Amino acid sequence: MADGSTPIALVAPAQRRSRQARVAWGDAVVTVGGGAPVRVQSMTNTDTADIKATVIQVRQLAQAGSELVRITVNTPEAAAAVPLIRERLDQMGESVPLVGDFHYNGHRLLTDFPECARTLSKYRINPGNVGKGDKHDKQFAQMIEAALHWDKPVRIGVNWGSLDQELLTGLMDENGLRPEPWDARQVMYEALVRSAISSARRAEELGMRGEQIILSCKVSGVQDLIAVYRGLAQRCDYALHLGLTEAGMGAKGIVASTAAMAQLLQQGIGDTIRVSLTPKPGESRTQEVLVATEILQSLGLRAFAPSVTACPGCGRTTSTTFQELAKQIDDYLRAQMPIWRSQYPGVEQLRVAVMGCIVNGPGESKHADVGISLPGTGEAPVAPVYVDGKKATTLRGDHIASAFQELVEGYVRQRFGLKAGAAETP
Repeated sequence: MADGSTPIALVAPAQRRSRQARVAWGDAVVTVGGGAPVRVQSMTNTDTADIKATVIQVRQLAQAGSELVRITVNTPEAAAAVPLIRERLDQMGESVPLVGDFHYNGHRLLTDFPECARTLSKYRINPGNVGKGDKHDKQFAQMIEAALHWDKPVRIGVNWGSLDQELLTGLMDENGLRPEPWDARQVMYEALVRSAISSARRAEELGMRGEQIILSCKVSGVQDLIAVYRGLAQRCDYALHLGLTEAGMGAKGIVASTAAMAQLLQQGIGDTIRVSLTPKPGESRTQEVLVATEILQSLGLRAFAPSVTACPGCGRTTSTTFQELAKQIDDYLRAQMPIWRSQYPGVEQLRVAVMGCIVNGPGESKHADVGISLPGTGEAPVAPVYVDGKKATTLRGDHIASAFQELVEGYVRQRFGLKAGAAETP
């Protein structure tokens, strides 16, 4: 009713019931689909034959929150390096599953390097790049046979930049016979979806179980991605890997990926995601993982790290104190998460507020688990701190930042350490 007598309901993300795949290495098992949490995936950009560089980057991505890490396997040297990369990661205690990315020669590499095939946890197969003509079916079958032999799941990943041209040509001819032909974009959508689903059906005919198969249809346009994945989700129940391919650099890539994936995830579409950002010169590869985790956390689908609420600043907050403190706290919390995940279960639910003046400062601070309202321009140089909705103390002087960080550390130990039954860290 218009008079407000009917409460406004929270719109929760929909749930699409897909089959559940298991991606494993040793005792580490990542479930994908079937009601499992939406998983975060990333990919290295190192030369896989460079074992040291690849190990370092895989570990960085895993510690940032990537639950699956894909590596390029494009040469005999890269395939030979895979078991050594896995061995070094295991020695470091890093059990993140590795996914092999194959194009053109994957059938040969999986056959000629059995240790590579064994130590990878999943294979990515692009049906547009497994061979032309008569070779296509044979070489696709060889890759599926390797997956069956080693009991590995596969992602059949179609990409509009490498779409099966024979399939596309056939669909264009078919479209020309329609009384009302589709436009070229609709034909391309159909080619992507049909390539993925028909390849999955062929894999099942060769002996794979449906729950061993994950599908993706990657495009680089936001509206294109939404349209293709809606169609894909309506026509199959395989687990789906979601991502905007070649999303771009910086703000453009982040905004485009978020705009596309947030809509689909809200509709329950997507079981794993990757944000394919082009790193800026010198930028860490982990940036794409942070964006992916923020998308899921912002939608309320997952919690990866404590959230920090901070005001944007205005004429009341000409001082940079609150900006510096917000960044300091955010950086500190993220840096601690690899350690805290095991020591303090549930710490990722922590909410911290760093506010810049009295307008919204006290109110936002009360809504957080721990919040501080810093003095704005012309305000008294005092900073009230709220814990669990109640004023706990007031900080003053030149060391407000360090004092607040110590207070947050203490709160984490007390609340989440006791909850986990662990002894407090001195």
